[in-house]
Amino acid sequence: MDPLSLVDLARALVDIDSTTGREAEACAFLAGYLRGRGFRVSEQPVEGGRVNVTAFLEPDPVVVLSTHLDCVPPFFPSRVEGGRLHGRGACDAKGIVAAQVTAAERLRGQGEGRVGLLFVVGEERGSDGAAAADAIAPGSRFLIDGEPTDSRLGSATRGTLRLRLAATGRAAHSSQPQLGVSAIDALVDALVELRRLPLPEDPELGRTFYTTGLISGGIAPNVVSPSAEAEVLFRTVGPGDEVIARLHPLRARVAIERVLEVPPVRMRTLPGFETAVFAFTTDIPRLSRWGEPLLYGPGSILLAHTGDEHVEIAELEAAVDGYVRLAAALLPSEGR
Repeated sequence: MDPLSLVDLARALVDIDSTTGREAEACAFLAGYLRGRGFRVSEQPVEGGRVNVTAFLEPDPVVVLSTHLDCVPPFFPSRVEGGRLHGRGACDAKGIVAAQVTAAERLRGQGEGRVGLLFVVGEERGSDGAAAADAIAPGSRFLIDGEPTDSRLGSATRGTLRLRLAATGRAAHSSQPQLGVSAIDALVDALVELRRLPLPEDPELGRTFYTTGLISGGIAPNVVSPSAEAEVLFRTVGPGDEVIARLHPLRARVAIERVLEVPPVRMRTLPGFETAVFAFTTDIPRLSRWGEPLLYGPGSILLAHTGDEHVEIAELEAAVDGYVRLAAALLPSEGR
């Protein structure tokens, strides 16, 4: 198969709708493309007919370049304008897929086959693809995960802790509120109190912060609400238990349920690369058996998930050089 240019490969991927849960077509396209380029490709089934794609040149890669194929909604196709690649996934993370494939191709052209590729599904909704991939880790020493870091190496990322706050009340006719107990009022009071609670801090990562992402409750406008709940997502700087301990005063009003937790991560950095700390989470905690992690990629997290998602083509091209440099810096001690 003739190779596509970096931008053409990125556009081909962006133009396939791979909103989380719908990654099958993008995975099939990429697996076929990599097979056509002579990689040893495997497709690992993940729930819902989706697959993770691994592509190796040698059976036991030392360094693995990895990112995710799924995107957040809504899907919109690619266009190139003003030196930028626009489209859903342009920077998060299909442009990164194309840069990593191109880097692996360049390394192969230099006689280096110890760099493999891993592309997973489901990163945007809980990292189920990464969790599945950890079972097939090839014994690699280093994992370079791709996310939009403005072409900086991540020294650390925050974790996430998703909690459900649930309030229980007693229904009554709204003309007789004294006969009922409003769960919505209790939930709102708990959320207001949450604003005042001190949350854990870390010298490098800073102070824990949160977003109240979902609220639901009540059964009708003229009924005192018997139930209400909110889902709150904390960007953590340490163990989730430390956050939950700080929320103890809220238990007088709401029950607290742990829905999902991803821990913070500290990562290797290398000389010659600018470094930064990031508030987002990645697949890295779910890929612990793939080697010591690094985090690097073109594009800005400020553009990811937005209606104007794009990446500068010059930065995308420079990222290929970045991945090659990172791999080369990690490989020499391994010998041939």
